Amino acid sequence: MNTVHHPISKASTFKWMLKREYWENRGGFLYAPLIAGAISLVMSLVGILFGLLAMHRAAKSGNFVIDDENVNVNGLDLALLTQKLDAEALHNLANGLDLTLILSSLWPFIVLAFVVFFYCLGALYDDRRDRSILFWKSLPLSDTQTVLSKAVSALLVAPVIAVFASILTMFGFLLIISVVVLAHGGNPMTLIWGPASPLSIVAGHLSWIPVYLLWALPSVGWLLLCSAWAKTKPFLWAVMLPLFAGIIVSTTHLMGAFGSTSGWFWKNIVGRLLLGTLPGSDVFYRTDQLRAVIGDRDNLVAALAPSNQLLALSVPDIWIGAAIGVVFIIVAIRLRRRAGEI
Repeated sequence: MNTVHHPISKASTFKWMLKREYWENRGGFLYAPLIAGAISLVMSLVGILFGLLAMHRAAKSGNFVIDDENVNVNGLDLALLTQKLDAEALHNLANGLDLTLILSSLWPFIVLAFVVFFYCLGALYDDRRDRSILFWKSLPLSDTQTVLSKAVSALLVAPVIAVFASILTMFGFLLIISVVVLAHGGNPMTLIWGPASPLSIVAGHLSWIPVYLLWALPSVGWLLLCSAWAKTKPFLWAVMLPLFAGIIVSTTHLMGAFGSTSGWFWKNIVGRLLLGTLPGSDVFYRTDQLRAVIGDRDNLVAALAPSNQLLALSVPDIWIGAAIGVVFIIVAIRLRRRAGEI
């Protein structure tokens, strides 16, 4: 009986290469953001417990005032306390809750910045250092697929996992404070889930993924290029070259010949090369755009709404940077093809 061998498609091969990157970097991609979220929850719980202890002491001493009529409460009764909240106080409560939810969900994103940065630096350098590149080049895998699998892992796989870790952290925090409110006579649906906007924050986090993919592209491309090119210490090459270029531009006032300043160079060249893996860094480049959309409204959710997140795609800088990032990746592919032993 003859056995028919079906060739493996390029799409299937690329999928397995992505799985390989995930398996080899599971600690950074998966465990690091989850652990960061867990640490955030533990620290939040400790802070809440200390806060409750202080409030209980104040309530028992009769110094807990809940309105302008100097009504003292002997004990911490949230149901009684919240009866005195007016519309403005409820609005402030909602903003405070949203800010707390956003801060509690930031830890996985902070970890993501470091994971992506150092993953890209070692992505094409480590196998040259340990000479395992000879094994991978003996397989029917193209250098283009290899480099692209690492770029997609950094730009899409890692951010998606970080977003879901952030969402889990946020709902874990909601559960903690809901239990605290319930234990002190309050209604979590009225005091927590009603005023807060967790689903809007989740939608904002999800819509941020394509923005991160494009915004981080020049940084990821630059780091992969340095990883494919550097004979040793890719971190120093990747960081010091832009920094030295910025210092030279600043000391020589070179940008003045182009009608610009050295500040522009630091922000749009050095910053875009080195800080693109930091989630939310695009906000510092489009503050005027966000201010024009949300005005002076004291509403964090408005700034994080999917429509405002996706407004970043209308900024020319994001597409210029993405095009430069693609060029960096193409150069990294060519360097990979000629890579030999260190």
